[in-house]
Amino acid sequence: MSFEQAAAVDAVVARVKSVYGRWRRDTPVAQMRADWDALFTGPMDASGRPVDAAGVPCEWIVAPGAQARKAIVYFHGGGFQVGSVASHRELMGRLSAAAGVSVLGVGYRLAPEHRYPAALQDALTVMAWLRAQGFRPQDVALAGDSAGGGLALSVLLSLQQEGEALPAAGFLMSAWTDLTASGSSYESRAALDPIHQRPMILAMARNYLGTADAASALASPLFAAPGSLGALPPLLLQVGERETVVSDSEAFAQKVVAAGGRAELQVWPGMIHVFQQFPAELVAAREAVAQGGRFLATHLGVANP
Repeated sequence: MSFEQAAAVDAVVARVKSVYGRWRRDTPVAQMRADWDALFTGPMDASGRPVDAAGVPCEWIVAPGAQARKAIVYFHGGGFQVGSVASHRELMGRLSAAAGVSVLGVGYRLAPEHRYPAALQDALTVMAWLRAQGFRPQDVALAGDSAGGGLALSVLLSLQQEGEALPAAGFLMSAWTDLTASGSSYESRAALDPIHQRPMILAMARNYLGTADAASALASPLFAAPGSLGALPPLLLQVGERETVVSDSEAFAQKVVAAGGRAELQVWPGMIHVFQQFPAELVAAREAVAQGGRFLATHLGVANP
């Protein structure tokens, strides 16, 4: 990594820490959510149109020239407690342009007001709503980052359990697949990750799960049965080299491949958690989203997005 690129990553880390550093035990969750949304507010070369998806607030994000009858359903990150469609508009706009299709951002319910499985229930409601709108499974793909990446996988496993045809593909960024935080990278990458440490990850998991089992497959897709993993659609997983959650992506991809499925893992050198959300600062962010868009376009049958 060049000096300029390293400096850009450091600047991004400082921005994120400036938000985390203002939070205390008594900081209201509403303030945390507002701070998080403001951190990621950036320009978007795409249109946004709110829509009520059977009671779940969503937004269509459509880049110029994007196809309307093929869609990427996007689940935002934020540990199931912060994050929103607003915080991810720029990323979704870039993904729409890269894939050449519309993106449906899902405003699922958040903890602690709405604990597991509320987010998954909302996600499945949106998938059913899309089917009712005439979208065929082969014309839909899923994408998400961090908690949203894990949620996208939980959606695939749930649809599979229900006997529904699965979407065409999935694009996952820094996916949180293991809410027990059992991977080796939580220790081996602790000194490299400037933001996310295991105690913080476990606290977020407890706040989201309540009394639910962190090792259940629909909460932690890493623990799904091999037969389920092998039947998933093609997946692209991206993760930053400096993340404590590297194991979440590495182990998941390995299990999918071992079960006969298709999962490509990309570990981006020098990058941090969901680096794709900083396209203005990081060349790697722009390149990663472009690759993710092309991957989804291929499996959605979109030529030259």
